[in-house]
Amino acid sequence: MGIRILYIAEIVGKAGIWCVKNALPVLKKTEQPDLVIANGDGTTGSWGLGRQHAGYLHKMGIDLITGGDCIFFKKDLVEGLPVMPYVLRPANFPAESPGRGWRYVNAGTARVAVVSLLGQAGFSRVHGDNPFALLPGLADRLHQETPYIIVDFHASATAEKQAFFYHADGKVSAVIGSHGRVQTSDETVFPGGTGVITDAGRTGSLDSVGGTEPSGKIREYLTRIQDWSKDAWSRPVLQGVIIDLDDRGRTVSIRRVCYDCGEPPQTEK
Repeated sequence: MGIRILYIAEIVGKAGIWCVKNALPVLKKTEQPDLVIANGDGTTGSWGLGRQHAGYLHKMGIDLITGGDCIFFKKDLVEGLPVMPYVLRPANFPAESPGRGWRYVNAGTARVAVVSLLGQAGFSRVHGDNPFALLPGLADRLHQETPYIIVDFHASATAEKQAFFYHADGKVSAVIGSHGRVQTSDETVFPGGTGVITDAGRTGSLDSVGGTEPSGKIREYLTRIQDWSKDAWSRPVLQGVIIDLDDRGRTVSIRRVCYDCGEPPQTEK
């Protein structure tokens, strides 16, 4: 008997949190996932994850929150990671980094290993060890405990993600691409039984630039001054994927989710 996993794409700003609050109960009822994973790298102010937001998302029903290049942007989370087992930082960060890069979590009667990995291309502020070199040994170790291994691959370059999918095929159950904040339509199951998608998208405003106000990002490209944009609220959606795994840990199906959360009340904005 297999399991079903709901992966919620990168939660961006207050609109993303509002979408989780409103859509997750519905999706839990209709899809009945055994495990809910979400990427929280853009939750607080669209860049990073604060400790309070992490706790709030967990209380709303997200079993495990993965990070990325922004995971250490909020000091309160850095200090709290050692006592927050439901938040993962990239596993290819130095061993001295706070927190964990992978963890086992229960999904019904099954045990699932969830891994966060950071890509190498396009990150100027942070660099991890080579995820290609790390994966085989880590996968072998995790397979000693469970056939179910889910990897969140937080990477900028599509080519790096595509190469990593082929590298990971047959080694893990699924590799979900994140960081791009734009949902791609290339979800598929590789010959070795690994389900993949280049980018699961974002949870937050769809009519925006990565969940943030377009005007600020335009100004950034005109002036070269870094812009920490305001949250956007136009067309809030919850995006992600539903993954069905068989009892051998192979992906049976992977399908996209894009749940329209409707117009939020003015008090939420």
